[in-house]
Amino acid sequence: MAVRIRLTRMGRKKHPFYRIVVADSQSPRDGKFLEVVGTYDPCQNPALVSLKQDRVQAWLDKGAQPSDTVKSLLVKSSVAE
Repeated sequence: MAVRIRLTRMGRKKHPFYRIVVADSQSPRDGKFLEVVGTYDPCQNPALVSLKQDRVQAWLDKGAQPSDTVKSLLVKSSVAE
């Protein structure tokens, strides 16, 4: 079971809001997940990212792979390199 840290879409049409979740790589985008570790709101100016940094780091230490988008968000919030 490969574990990924990725975005799942919430919000209404044309106003996206994303949860940053830890999920099995085989589960669908908005499907089952293991844990919510943060949120991302691109509609704010500037975009708002809130993370549970200790939980994100714990999952990264366990070998979870972030998606490309989540990786860039982690770098901007100085959680990962």
